[in-house]
Amino acid sequence: MPTNEVPPRIAVIGAGISGLTCATELAERGHSMTVFDKARGPGGRMSTRRVPDLGVGDDFDHGAQYFTVRSPELTLRVERWTTDGVVAPWYARVIAICPDGIDESSRQTQRVVGTPGMNAICRRLAESLDTRFGVQVSAIEKNRDGWAVLDEAGDTLGTYEVVLCTAPAPQTEKLLRGIAPAIAERAATVRMQPCWSVLVAFTDPVRVDFDAAFVNSGPLSWVARTSAKPARETSPDRWVLHAGPRWSAEHLEDDADRVIEALLPAFFDAIGAPSSKPAWSKGHRWRYALAENPLDDGCLYDSSLGIGACGDWANGNRVEGAFLSGLRLAKEVEQALHR
Repeated sequence: MPTNEVPPRIAVIGAGISGLTCATELAERGHSMTVFDKARGPGGRMSTRRVPDLGVGDDFDHGAQYFTVRSPELTLRVERWTTDGVVAPWYARVIAICPDGIDESSRQTQRVVGTPGMNAICRRLAESLDTRFGVQVSAIEKNRDGWAVLDEAGDTLGTYEVVLCTAPAPQTEKLLRGIAPAIAERAATVRMQPCWSVLVAFTDPVRVDFDAAFVNSGPLSWVARTSAKPARETSPDRWVLHAGPRWSAEHLEDDADRVIEALLPAFFDAIGAPSSKPAWSKGHRWRYALAENPLDDGCLYDSSLGIGACGDWANGNRVEGAFLSGLRLAKEVEQALHR
């Protein structure tokens, strides 16, 4: 871009790993970036829940539990983030609880977590950006200067030449259907699965010899001692329980207390430990947790409109998929702006 040319204004909707990666890459190339997110802080499904009543900090990773690293692009970032103290390897004993016994093969996977919470990466990326939290984007409308981004009240949040949506596929489809039908149609093909997450804290440690487990029967799909991850307080003993997609869908509109009542006994039954009453518990519903049939497009971008979308659902799921999707969308936007 010539130095005397005013950089285009670019809006990114969503402050998860894909949106913040995309925004950071474009900001480093001199573009004017604004990121909007309806939550109180960054992270999306990499969020970490604070529980001041327990006397602990960022310690309940109630969405993404860890991530793996396979691509050279993420390898380079992880090396940098490790040096900065933003991530650390999680040398956990992770097993699979199967109907016919325990499978130890999951121990071979190399896992990485954010420190002191999974949202640490997103918080680091958001530091250098104009990121506006507590803002729900409800519509995007064309005007003579570009795209007007509107909030729930219909007020304008600004006008931008480029708008990039990183929300889950159903929300992306709804937001873009009237302005970028081709992208909306692709997003509409993706079926997102829900996940009920239960956070529990125990005064006395749960007596098991593993840190996390995939559960291959019953309502649960995953349980993890979040207090066993690096840079976390170890007391009280804190666990995250994830219900499987089918059970979560069947109980999607249940009250959180009823979900806890169902999943807590299932937890003790699965791990084979005596049940005990938690000192604290909380249920959280992820309505759009994981794509059942993710795209392999990488990202979606219409350069003639200046409208794009990215996220894990557009690139094979997982944290690494979301990161690479944001990276690819930034590259496509940059190339289009230089044509």
